[in-house]
Formats: sequence, structure tokens, C-alpha cells
Amino acid sequence: MGADVVGLLQMLQALAHVLSSPSSSTKNSSINKGNSEGSEGLWHGSSGDPTRLSLGFDKGADVVGAFLKGMEEGRKFLPRDNKGADVVGAFFKGMQEGRQFLPRGNSLLKDDHMNQKFRESSDQRGFKKRCNRCEHLEEVGRCNKCEHLEEVGRTSKGMMMMEGPEEIGMQIFDDMSLCGYETFVRDMEKLRIAMNNKVVKNNRKGCSKVARDLVDLHTLLIHCAQAVNTGNLKIAVELLKQIKQHASATGDATQRLALCFSKGLEARLVGTGSQVSKLLMAERPSAVEFRKAYSIYIAACSFNKVAHIFSTRSIMQTMVGENRLHIVDYGAMNYEFQWADLIRLLANRNREGDPPEMKITAISGYQPRACPSQWIEEQEHRLNMCASEFGMPFTFRAITMKREEVSIENLNIDEDEVLVVNDIFNLSSLVGESAFFGDLSPRDTVLNNIRKMKPNIFIQSVLNCKHGTSFLSRFREALFCYSALFDMLDAIVPRDSEQRLVLEQGMLGRWALNAIACDGVDLIDRPEKYRQWQVRNRRAGLRQLPLEPDIVKELKDMVKKHHHKDFLLSEDDQWLLQGWKGRILFAHSTWVADDASSE
Repeated sequence: MGADVVGLLQMLQALAHVLSSPSSSTKNSSINKGNSEGSEGLWHGSSGDPTRLSLGFDKGADVVGAFLKGMEEGRKFLPRDNKGADVVGAFFKGMQEGRQFLPRGNSLLKDDHMNQKFRESSDQRGFKKRCNRCEHLEEVGRCNKCEHLEEVGRTSKGMMMMEGPEEIGMQIFDDMSLCGYETFVRDMEKLRIAMNNKVVKNNRKGCSKVARDLVDLHTLLIHCAQAVNTGNLKIAVELLKQIKQHASATGDATQRLALCFSKGLEARLVGTGSQVSKLLMAERPSAVEFRKAYSIYIAACSFNKVAHIFSTRSIMQTMVGENRLHIVDYGAMNYEFQWADLIRLLANRNREGDPPEMKITAISGYQPRACPSQWIEEQEHRLNMCASEFGMPFTFRAITMKREEVSIENLNIDEDEVLVVNDIFNLSSLVGESAFFGDLSPRDTVLNNIRKMKPNIFIQSVLNCKHGTSFLSRFREALFCYSALFDMLDAIVPRDSEQRLVLEQGMLGRWALNAIACDGVDLIDRPEKYRQWQVRNRRAGLRQLPLEPDIVKELKDMVKKHHHKDFLLSEDDQWLLQGWKGRILFAHSTWVADDASSE
């Protein structure tokens, strides 16, 4: 054990030595003079100081340097022969000593521009407050560090609903309950007008030409990933410096993508991917920033919009002649807009008769940071208000347990209910392979449980991406997938859009970093190609339903009329496919239990 600790220290010191070598430091001045925004180099400070190594996510956040200092401090506690049970204790004592060198405020994960925006939004939201006793930043109420109770002013849910951020969410929600996805047509028109501005066009052409003349960032990223994979630290660091010199949070699509991916490569290179990813997930954008970014995403592109409308229209067809609906929603309940639209459609269907009853069982899983309980409560509150306005009987219930443990016994299903199981891009977070030979994987267990529920319809939307088991295959696939998403946003959303910055760096960037920097159980998403899902579903005893021609026609007409010409919407073997410039990114299908009636 002692040898392992010392070996880790030696590896980190070797990495610092590579960065402090003359061949590396001679290029430092040119890197710091680059025009990239928020893309500081790996190295800050005087040459030759191995404690000045940082992740490069924020100025002064010399995390690895602090770690090295702590390790050096910890060596004082090591027994000279490096034997015995005290080695691990000494290691952690050293880690504790190193914490004093860390910058205050947990600012290591964000560029200056992004950090300021998130800080402002959190302050406006008022959901966090610094404890007056111990200075620990904590959620509203009791400080978990010292147990001190704070007077924070806004403690009731009713008061929080009336604040500015919630008003933004309520406005979008109200529009959805009145007009559906036509709500976002006006936002699409605004984006189209902004992109047709001559000044914007000229600036984009100039930036793109400069970027093309400088460097091929895609090639550099792949070569850097190969160097990281083989442990060639010197080459990896040199390539990272070149990438970060040309990366930018406000540049073209490739420069923005390079900034996200360079952070993931950095975290993997220094072995802190898991810790950085967890901190990023914990410090997600505030509710108001999320809703703003999500609204511009759904206005700009057709991906989630098509997924929601496909699901909603499939449910409406299943409800013909029926009056009681029970939706089992796998996911983190981030799709409240979809259910507002469904409530509107169901209520308008029965204007002269009794409105149908609607029940939602949301399976959120053990994801308190990915989907805080407060978010679920807020969405439940809004959905209840929406249903009340339409006079529709509505029940909402959240189940917080592992998805693979949810069975028909947990759902309180009535015999006369139309049962709909809905999943939009969430089941891919489950592990696809079993740890033990002969056992079902969590993913297959969920599919088997869905078959046992015998739903009237199981609606599935998947990300068409295969991460694979090796780091390099996962990196390449993620690079192709995120390149398409960033290119799509660059074609539709102005580069000076603050919402786009939050969407790319604060949201998509978090998922990209996790895919690049983490392995095994630390991976949050494990997507598969839609053909692989088709095999899994059939193996679990599910039978695929044919696509409804009326739904497909409606969606194709919508995409053609309102969206960019490079969006793809096609069909393959009863899957509805979505993509960008020929690359298939998402797929949608419907299923029933194989032994259930086709009706």
C-alpha cells in the first residue's frame, strides 16, 4: 500500500516536471497571448515550480499543485520503511494538509465568464446562502457543515414561486398549456432574424476563416486522446497546450467544442476525472439558467420537440375512447412542458363532456443532484395548477428508488387505466452489462419489468451513440456526436448569446467531460445505437409497433416548415430517426408486451 501511495506521488511529480521543462515553458508566453476566452493553459506561474500546476478551469485554481503540496506534507507522517497500516492514514493526513492551499469558493470548475454568470444567477435565485458561523455555502436552511440554522428570508415554496426565476419558468409553462409547441415559433423567428443580420454574418465568416487557417482542432483532439490513452504525458501536455491556445467559449463551433473536450482530457490526464465530474454535476446551472438555456435549445432545434410531440401524439391515439390515463415516466422529470401540452390536449378533447383523469408516476431514481427534490416539487405544483385550470382530475407521485427495482407492485395500477410507460433519453444511464455471468443487467431488468407491466404503449426515445468499452472508442464517438450538436447550434444561434454559452459550457460540457474523463461506475450515460436497443427490447419480450403515418407526417411538416434545412427526419424499420447533416443522433419507437393485445 505504501508503494502505491509513493508511486502516485512520483507520477504526479513527473507530470509536473514535464510541464515545467524548458520545452514546455518556452511556449507558455505564446499560449497566454492567444485570443481564446476562458481557455487558460495548464500552467500558471513561474517556470520550474511544480506546485503551480492547475486544471486550467479557473485562474488561481491550482488544484493539483495543492494536492502535491499536501502529498509532500503527508510524507512527514509516513513510516520510514513505508510499511504498516499507518501508510493510508498518512496519505489522508497529507491530503487534509493540502486543502489549505486550495482557493476558497470552489471556483475551480468554471471559466471566469461562466463562473460570474452562474454566481449571479444563484444569488438572484436565493436558494443558497453562506452560513454566518462557518462560511460554508449551503442550501437554504440548515448548514450541513456546522448544523447552524440560518434566517434566509425565502423558505416557503409559495414565496419561492413568486420570485423572478420562477416567473420565467411559469411563463413558459403557461404558454405551453395554452398554445403547445407553437409557443417556440416566435423564438425561432427571433433566432432567424438575428442570424440574418449582416454584421453577424460577416463576423462569423471572419472567425471561421481564421480558425481554419490556424489549426485542425479535431485532429489535435484525437491525437491528444491517443497520447493520454497510452500514458505519453509529454506529448499529451504539448497537444493540450496547442488545443487550449485556439479553444474559445465564444468562437466557432469547433473552438467551443475544443474547450469542453480539453477540460475532459485535462481531468483524465491528471487523474481527477471522477472528482471534477461530481463537482460539476453538483454545481449545475440554477433553475432559471437551465430553463433559459433549455428554452433556446428547444426553439433552435427539433430534437427534443420531436421527441415530446411523438410521445404526446402517441398517447393521444392510445387514449381514443378512454377516460383514465396513468403515465409511468422513467427519468428525472425535466419534461414538465410536455405534460402541460398533454393536459391541454386531453382537456380540449372533452370540452363538452367530463375531462379525463390523469395520473403521473415519476421514477426519478437515486439522483438528488441530477434532479433535486425541490425541482420535482416545483414541477408537481405547476402541473397541479395547470390541471386545475382545465378542471382535470390529476394525481402526481414521485418514486425515488433504483429504476431496476421498480416493479408493477410499486405503481398502484388500476385495471381500467390506460397505462403508458414513457422514457425520453433516460434508460441509457443504466448499466448495460451484468457484473455476474448469467444475471440480468440493470438495463435488461428494467425492460423485463416494463414487459411485466403490460402497458398499453411503451414510448422510447434514445440517443443514437455507442460509447463502447474503451476510452478511445468512447472519445471518438462522443467527438462525432457533440461536433454535430455544436455545429447545429452554431448554424442557428448567434455566438454572443448568453443562453447558448450556458447550454454549451454549463450543460452539454458537463456531459462531455464525464464521458471523456470518467470510466466504469463514474460514467453517467452509456448510450447505445437504436439497433442495439431493438435487440434488447425484443429479447425482453417487447414487440415493436408500426409508426403512425399521421404522426410522422405532422412531425415532418413541422420540421420542414419551421426548422433549418440540415435537420434530418426519416424512418428505418419502424424507428423515427432524427439527425443533423446526415448524422443520426436520436431515434424514437413504440412497443407493447409481446403477449399483450395489439389493440
